[in-house]
Amino acid sequence: MTLSDRIESLLMRVQKPARYMGGEFNAVMKDPDKVDVRFAFLFPDTYEVGMSHLGMKILYHAVNRLDYAWCERVFSPWVDMADLMRENGIPLFSIESRTPVRAFDILGVTLQYEMSYTNILDALDLAGIPLRAEDRHEGPFIVVGGPCAFNPEPLAPFVDLVALGDGEEETVQLVETYRAWKASGADRAEFLRMASRIRGIYVPSFYDVRYNEDGTVAAVTPKPGTDAPQVVYKAMVRDLDAASYPDKLIVPYNEVVHNRIMLEIFRGCTRGCRFCQAGMIYRPVRERSLDELMAIAEKLVDATGYDEISLMSLSSGDYSCLPELAHQMVEKFAQRRVRISLPSQRIDNVLTETLRETQKVKKTALTLAPEAGTQRLRDVINKGVTEEDLMRAVSDAFNEGWSAVKLYFMIGLPTETDQDVLGIADLARKVRECYFRVPKDRRAPGLRITVSASVFVPKNFTPFQWTAQLDEATVVRRQRMLLEELKKVKGVDFKYHDMSTSYMEAVLARGDRRTADALERAFRLGCRMDGWSDQYRHDLWLRAFEEVGLDPSFYANRVRNLDEVLPWDHLDAGVSKAFLVREWKKAEAGETTRDCRKGCVGCGVNRYEEAKTCGQ
Repeated sequence: MTLSDRIESLLMRVQKPARYMGGEFNAVMKDPDKVDVRFAFLFPDTYEVGMSHLGMKILYHAVNRLDYAWCERVFSPWVDMADLMRENGIPLFSIESRTPVRAFDILGVTLQYEMSYTNILDALDLAGIPLRAEDRHEGPFIVVGGPCAFNPEPLAPFVDLVALGDGEEETVQLVETYRAWKASGADRAEFLRMASRIRGIYVPSFYDVRYNEDGTVAAVTPKPGTDAPQVVYKAMVRDLDAASYPDKLIVPYNEVVHNRIMLEIFRGCTRGCRFCQAGMIYRPVRERSLDELMAIAEKLVDATGYDEISLMSLSSGDYSCLPELAHQMVEKFAQRRVRISLPSQRIDNVLTETLRETQKVKKTALTLAPEAGTQRLRDVINKGVTEEDLMRAVSDAFNEGWSAVKLYFMIGLPTETDQDVLGIADLARKVRECYFRVPKDRRAPGLRITVSASVFVPKNFTPFQWTAQLDEATVVRRQRMLLEELKKVKGVDFKYHDMSTSYMEAVLARGDRRTADALERAFRLGCRMDGWSDQYRHDLWLRAFEEVGLDPSFYANRVRNLDEVLPWDHLDAGVSKAFLVREWKKAEAGETTRDCRKGCVGCGVNRYEEAKTCGQ
């Protein structure tokens, strides 16, 4: 009985067999005997979450363009399938060819969310690969990338390589390096040395970490004889028009989170929101040209049959040619009933014309993110929008026929008070009033206002990397307070996040290399799929930290000194530490910083040769 047959025998015993079937339209198939490098790309969550990730689609395409390499997909099996695989001795396998993961040359893992870390250990264990890099003498090299890779220290003992920054060119260089190393016949250590010379590649085993008596990091330094750099600088793609982008997308059999064409219109953000890690680590802004976007869109519509194109970026409303792009796309695809959506909209942009264009086919909910309930707190976080901006945006939308609005906020932001939280309810009330000011003959029926409030998590490489996360008791009290206040506003649905997962997210987001022991212990105790509320076991996580002798509050609830060595100080995300310090001090003073498209603010990214056009 082949491995594929054994897998098939399990599919009717699990919730969603399509997660493991493979054979989707546009999946890339190659002859394994005719490629030199086999690359497995693991998204450490379920199929429907991973298949919605744009980064996986981009890197899948970039590697598979190489005639000598084959990239296949791997996803974390849901708990029912994982248990059956262990019971039946079935190793973790790729979707395309159902090859055991341990048979690949490289296993790439994307780090999108700290609470997926136990899934990575679970995947290695299911694959039959030793968890610790020091115990691996054969099998695939483990490389991680993505936003969480900018503090990889909690995963450092488990991975061979960390890829910082844009992955299109960096991943191809890594595959090319592996091919050359494989042909040379050198030992595994030599591949790590070769890879460490690639821009953006960090090899954790090449660095020693020393600690002070108070538990803080004293230094992270290269080991003698490794030739590892003192500081690892992120990789950066300068020209998005020239960068690899898929001209085909895999079409899943079952429903996924974002089942549509995702078109990245630009990368980076100039706004400078102080809580936003992505806005810092993906600088500078680089736009795709209008002609290139139209060409890509046409290819993807032809290749997939999707009826929606989502214009993706951190702040889609800031694209310099947005009205022209929206108009041309609507004109091009209207007869094919393909709608255009803007998932990330800035409140202070004049978007009326664009919204009118993009919603000609079908209206979706208008999504806006004020983040904080009062102007004082929006200034602290440098959100750069006012209440007037919000009211103008929703009034324009309601006048154009919208009736559904989603508003995103955070609870626990630095300097937040009860009044700031109550301000969220006040804004929701005013949004409702805007709807009823629209003349009845122009007003779309069925007003729906959704208020979502996540818990603020301090992230590395942001001006808030030094602050403490708000304590659980205060967060829960403010959530309940806001819930009671919003009950008084008719037609508002309130959604909020569980504090316990946000707490552990904060611990891992700013953890040092010692937290790896707690991570492994949590996995051994049974933690997995921690990003799913029905699977998360806070008690086991706390027990894991206790058993390894670490206090999680040391990482989540402690204010750091500005002169403290941070666990990620040997990595460079583009923005300078001096800029982050200035922004933290301005936040404490309630001062704002302008959008850097309106003039350089000295964030430090111009140190990068590739960033000469920053601020255009």
